[in-house]
Amino acid sequence: MSVRFRRPAAAALVACCLAAPARAQAPDLIVTNAKVTTVDEKVPTAEAFAVAKGRITFVGTSAAALKLKGASTRVVDAKGQAVIPGIIDAHAHLSSLAQALRMVDLTGTKTLDELLQRVAARAKAEPGTGWLGGHGWDQNAWPGKQFPTKAALDAVVKDRPVILGRIDGHAIYVNSKALAAAGITAATKDVPGGRIERDAKGEPTGVFVDNAMGLVRRVVPGPTREEQRTAVTAAIAYANSQGLTGVHDAGVSPAEIALYEEMAKAGSYNLRNYIMIMNGAGLDSLLKVGPRSDLYDGRIWVRSIKVLGDGAMGSRGAALLEPYADDAKNRGLLIQSEQQIHDVAVKALKAGFQVNTHEIGDRGNRTALDAYEKALGEVPTQDHRFRIEHAQILDLADIPRFAMLKVLPSMQSSHQTSDMYWVKDRLGERRLAGAYAWRSLLKTGVIIPNGTDFPVEQVSPFITFHSAVTRQDAKSWPAGGWRGQEKMTREEAIKSITLWPAIAGFQEKDLGSITVGKRADFVILDHDLMTTPDAQLLDTKVVATYLGGKPVYEKK
Repeated sequence: MSVRFRRPAAAALVACCLAAPARAQAPDLIVTNAKVTTVDEKVPTAEAFAVAKGRITFVGTSAAALKLKGASTRVVDAKGQAVIPGIIDAHAHLSSLAQALRMVDLTGTKTLDELLQRVAARAKAEPGTGWLGGHGWDQNAWPGKQFPTKAALDAVVKDRPVILGRIDGHAIYVNSKALAAAGITAATKDVPGGRIERDAKGEPTGVFVDNAMGLVRRVVPGPTREEQRTAVTAAIAYANSQGLTGVHDAGVSPAEIALYEEMAKAGSYNLRNYIMIMNGAGLDSLLKVGPRSDLYDGRIWVRSIKVLGDGAMGSRGAALLEPYADDAKNRGLLIQSEQQIHDVAVKALKAGFQVNTHEIGDRGNRTALDAYEKALGEVPTQDHRFRIEHAQILDLADIPRFAMLKVLPSMQSSHQTSDMYWVKDRLGERRLAGAYAWRSLLKTGVIIPNGTDFPVEQVSPFITFHSAVTRQDAKSWPAGGWRGQEKMTREEAIKSITLWPAIAGFQEKDLGSITVGKRADFVILDHDLMTTPDAQLLDTKVVATYLGGKPVYEKK
């Protein structure tokens, strides 16, 4: 696998044309009058391309493309608008987004009172005795930055159980009714890799971190199969509206895989899903089946494993080499030990699977790198493309190890712009040198497949792109970007949401660029990401999203 990419010498308009060897069949679709950024170094820009049977057959000028037109060819005049390859989110949670769209939306709450008001309003609008769910709270955005307590939630909803997920998915907040339903008391013990927040008397306060969340979640009834199907369909449609043609789905259960395949087989799955099987029950049976790629007209890939290595920074669960600067007795949580990650890696290598381990803290990242190095020494594999998901906080000594071991740091640039307001409190100044260190990693020769981790962050890939090139928030703060020396260039940023995720998913022969022979996944935008001023990038809107040459979203 090559991990180095040369920048094109120039972005001149390509006058020549690259056509299929034969013209036996006229194109089904021709796109003309476009500002095409192909993300193909051989043909970096163009103004037109043609599609037949779902694949690109020509890239070049409008005049040359129109000469290929047949009686039934559809011609789309892009009217000078920008076109880029289909956007691939390299780390997302489709089922979680599907469920989040049905829950109380708590993202953006600035105070605990605002959270309580939203929960109370939903409880009033949807009365009953069943569980009430919500997602998206972040105590770091509230005055005092303290975890909430069950007493506050009891004050607004006391007659039904409530469970509210933290923005990063690594903590939940519940009321007393939920505690009672789960049988949790002061006598309930913490679980390995998890923590129950308690008051001075040892009573659970209502917040559960990482593996401790399972103590409550085990009694929460899940959605029916039909509810899941409806929710996933809505989530895919929303993803398409944001320009996504593909996702790398981080941590999928066997039951979810079966649903996705059922939908794809029926032709009702408008997304290319590179599935990471969740390490747990059912993994061994899926490994015995072996890697499966490009199923159902390229809708489903099942060839990687997701391992949850540590917790999250916001809930102080990320595993650190030294204690948290704002919690001197806490170094975070290793949810999986080095030996456990090693064992999964060996099993995966023997079965031909990729391993993608969630690690946020510097201790977590070192643990995964050590485990990978040992496993690769035992089962040498030239093209393993092992990944570390997030790789947010790195000890400087570990940065070169990614390239040395051919491990890909799969990162989410919007995490940096969400966390920059408070991460110094967690780490202190010295450890920020290895925080969200994109440029430092790129200099070693690795690529960085980029994503959103939705619904942890917003689905919008334009926030991803803006964060990557500016390291600023929507108000252009801070000047020059937070640790601006770690920015990506625009050329790197566009690759990070198109070609690099394709490489990270063994899909580069089919996806990631507008290239003759590849699948015709592309997006028409009202702003050109390569030339629009930084301050206007977040205004970018999707005009249309095409999957295999067919529109799956068109702006009304």
